[in-house]
Amino acid sequence: MLNFEDRTGPDLGSDAPEYPNVPVADWYRDAKLGFFIHWGLYSVPAWGTPKGAYKVQVEDAYTYHQYAEWYANTVRILGSPTQRHQAQTYGPGTTYEDLADLWHPDTFDADALISQLTDAGGKYVVPTTKHHDGFCLWGTKTTPFNVVSRGPGRDLIKEIAEATRKHGARVGLYFSGALDWHVSEFPPIESDTDLFRFRRNDADYSRYAADQLQELVDNFSPDILWNDIDWPDGGKGREPYGLAALLGRYFDGNPDGVINDRWGVPLHGYLTREYSHVPEILEKPWEATRGLGASFGFNQNEGPEHTLTEAELVHLLIDVVSKNGNLLLNVGPRADGTIPEIQQERLRQLGAWMRVNGEAIYGTRPWTRCGEQFTPADRSPVSYTAKGDVLYIHALDPARGQVALPAEAASGPVEWLTAAGPVTSTVANGLTTIPAELRSQVAATARVRL
Repeated sequence: MLNFEDRTGPDLGSDAPEYPNVPVADWYRDAKLGFFIHWGLYSVPAWGTPKGAYKVQVEDAYTYHQYAEWYANTVRILGSPTQRHQAQTYGPGTTYEDLADLWHPDTFDADALISQLTDAGGKYVVPTTKHHDGFCLWGTKTTPFNVVSRGPGRDLIKEIAEATRKHGARVGLYFSGALDWHVSEFPPIESDTDLFRFRRNDADYSRYAADQLQELVDNFSPDILWNDIDWPDGGKGREPYGLAALLGRYFDGNPDGVINDRWGVPLHGYLTREYSHVPEILEKPWEATRGLGASFGFNQNEGPEHTLTEAELVHLLIDVVSKNGNLLLNVGPRADGTIPEIQQERLRQLGAWMRVNGEAIYGTRPWTRCGEQFTPADRSPVSYTAKGDVLYIHALDPARGQVALPAEAASGPVEWLTAAGPVTSTVANGLTTIPAELRSQVAATARVRL
């Protein structure tokens, strides 16, 4: 997957604006777990090519796109499975924009949606306000192509933001800055090069994007601005509608605000890594993001084989946090706003694990190393997190029965986190035994003083 922190063009030389100095706020670094919500017009067809369904060459990757939220692009690629599905399902001549009048989430309950995410341990929630299709999920004054004027007839972002704060979580907002297919006349994107080439950079669109983002800031006071796929080059200068001025106003109003790295300018907050593995601790705060399946938007073609298992999910969270990252885990609701059952099951499993082990996740920082593997079959591989003088040791395969303590903590004592409270185990020859009641868990956590 692409990384974005090095996209900082064009070089404006002496005309480049000054950007504010914005360190990543401690509240964000302490939160560790957030939830993306990819819900939009693309949730009506809820259709993408499932990962692994075809043997796809790299040049055809966009034709067989696994991201259902890319439906509006994939449907325009001649001969794509998505194009065939559109014609067979909605009839020849039906456009993507026509689907807006078919979207009626009348029973949507934002409180029910958000409660599932906070019960799973989420400390911040980031809904998509406008994806690349250009359909706005708030009552914007910039375009009639929005949820108040079409289809739903209600301000969905307002409802989600209010429910998020009611449940004690921070509000983030995703915004597609440089891509808006509704107000563009480019051919469909069919390569990573097209991704950046087929985007508007003119002054009119730059104002349009800035006006929309300013509306979101003014209306919802977000704690996180999560921009995607760069920013129009025509808005990267000293203009009053330019990104530098916009972000300056944002941080003036919210000094604890946080931004990501996908702006295409010499300013970013935390780094993003999408569906990719980070092998070691990163010095800069970062965020891993992916869906529970292989798509962000709900893809009706996905099944359990595409979905993270409970063990994979818990291990992913531990791995990311041990390396100085946050996990932004995505849920993709159906068109009616309900989370598919298999995703709900994973949320319940994650929440149950976090209620016992959350102290070893929230508010921690990476230790001197992220983890260790051990050759003996009776010793579990481990990951480490730390908080002050407390080291947390995460046994990733408790069934093996033992954990080897690092030399820095070999004297113990060791306390294992359980639902009934901490259980102490002794240390002998640098080894400690995992309590029997934890050996069937997907991961067990011990704490030890350094």
